Amino acid sequence: MQIEAVRAFCTIAPLAASNLPPITIEQKLMKRIRALSVVFNNIIQPYEVEAFRGAVILKAGIKNYLYHNHLPNGKFLYRYPLIQYKSLQGKPMLFCIDEGVNEAHHFFSQMDRKIFISGKELDLKIENLILRYYTMQVWDKNFKYSIRNWIALNSKNYSIYQQLTTETQQKEMLEKILIGNIISFAKGINWTIDKVISLTIEKIEQIKPIQYKGQKLMAFKAIFQTNVFLPDYIGLGKGVSHGMGIVKHLKNEG
Repeated sequence: MQIEAVRAFCTIAPLAASNLPPITIEQKLMKRIRALSVVFNNIIQPYEVEAFRGAVILKAGIKNYLYHNHLPNGKFLYRYPLIQYKSLQGKPMLFCIDEGVNEAHHFFSQMDRKIFISGKELDLKIENLILRYYTMQVWDKNFKYSIRNWIALNSKNYSIYQQLTTETQQKEMLEKILIGNIISFAKGINWTIDKVISLTIEKIEQIKPIQYKGQKLMAFKAIFQTNVFLPDYIGLGKGVSHGMGIVKHLKNEG
């Protein structure tokens, strides 16, 4: 059944974008998006997500720039990644948003989905494929989320963060950064946020050093609340396309 669903999806998805009407101001203020999550029945290590990303890019075709955000002229496309690569409970996951959903057929139409990671061959078998529709808006209530492997700080604001003398000051700085990350996500999906974003980090559960593109950076695991609705598995912060900053909705107890 899943194979048939993928084939049907690959046939329909490329046609979807060309038939869409122009986006109105009202639609921008309350944006409706599609999100495709595909989990494969294989096992990879967290550090292999980057290799998984590279293998999928090669299989889909490097000319399809939404897989890697590098334009044919060699320049980098500075925008929120609409195709993201993640690890979910040790299994490789492909996450596509809006235009990225349309582009997914370049990979899934391949009859042979064997890839090579860390010198080993993986025959990617789909375990779970879900296409969801979300209406993006700012509410008058809060939603509770977890975020893991969130790279909030670059080299510049890391030094500022370190100079802050209290945990409260550090938390307030991180809250401002996370709001900025949400605004960047909104811009990336062509959604205009016209209301004030409220956000509170309830708890920093973990801070750990990670290697990202040859740099040693800090990654946060945190619980936060905000009045912005966020789809499960989107990424926020730095390294989104490499599986960083994964957001998951939590049940708000009261």
